[in-house]
Amino acid sequence: MTKRATPLITTALRGRCPRCGEGSLFDGYIKVAPQCPVCGLGLGNNDTGDGPAFFVMMPLCILVAVSALVFDHMVAPPMWVHLLLWPTFIALVVGFSLRPVKAIMIGLQYRYRDVERETKD
Repeated sequence: MTKRATPLITTALRGRCPRCGEGSLFDGYIKVAPQCPVCGLGLGNNDTGDGPAFFVMMPLCILVAVSALVFDHMVAPPMWVHLLLWPTFIALVVGFSLRPVKAIMIGLQYRYRDVERETKD
């Protein structure tokens, strides 16, 4: 009997291995571990490139631009409020979303692309 595939979203949000769902996917904040400590899946060959940053920043740019315009039109705060508010908002959103988006992309590569995999002996 084969083990059922772990759900991609839950493993990505937890930062776990896409195969077993138990081992840590990351070695640090967003640095991918060379292999899963539980099942031995080789993770070093997964290359997401700038994809996670692109998929986080593009919608965020649109959201921030529209929000800043609406906020300025409705409240008309001084410029220093914008200079404090929007960079802080961007940093928080990127900080919290970059890791799960990268984990989702690695999970998708694992499931739908033939990436060289190493197994534990």
